Amino acid sequence: MQHIQTVLFDLDGTLIDTAPDMAYALNLLLNEEGREEIPYAHIRPVVSNGSAALVQLGFADITDAQTIERLKQRYLQIYENNLCVHSRLFAGMDELIGRIEQAHKNWGVVTNKPGWLTNPLMQQLNLSLRAACIISGDTTANRKPHPEPMFLACKQANSSAEQCLYVGDAQRDIEAGNRAGMQTIIAQYGYIGDWEVTEQWGADFSINQPQELLKIIGL
Repeated sequence: MQHIQTVLFDLDGTLIDTAPDMAYALNLLLNEEGREEIPYAHIRPVVSNGSAALVQLGFADITDAQTIERLKQRYLQIYENNLCVHSRLFAGMDELIGRIEQAHKNWGVVTNKPGWLTNPLMQQLNLSLRAACIISGDTTANRKPHPEPMFLACKQANSSAEQCLYVGDAQRDIEAGNRAGMQTIIAQYGYIGDWEVTEQWGADFSINQPQELLKIIGL
């Protein structure tokens, strides 16, 4: 697809492998609350759904909204303090975005992660100045699966929706990209649970590792 000018990525589970730090923060919280830790393999598929889902995973027996909110805020505090200990670009991703840049195309991020976490994470991994756009969950009035953040990403990257690819590892990613009129790709290497039927998400393509994207965009 030579007409593709901009490749947009979801953040957690697509561009950056953040699950180790997010899982570590949840288990620290569980320790604080006198509970047993949860195996990493059980936490990983939930990471893309954010802090609320992780707290629900760890404290499924708690239904009191005030307590849940307290736990969520404490989780976010712990995570912020351990934001980039083990988080890294997925294997092959640095080469991929380098090839995109060498081809005089650009790339960016559209995530539901709030900006106060997204921006320092991107900075600590030296990605902020390379990205054509960084759209966080609180950048626009609506978050994915609404297409509003996708349209803002297009504007900041100086590309039309038809010139953009969106890569994500959650159904809302594919829905948002499709609703914006972009080509969409499922990152099968991301945080996808074995109960999810990705064939029903309506994506144009699916990749098992980042390098497979090169062939799709003709690099």
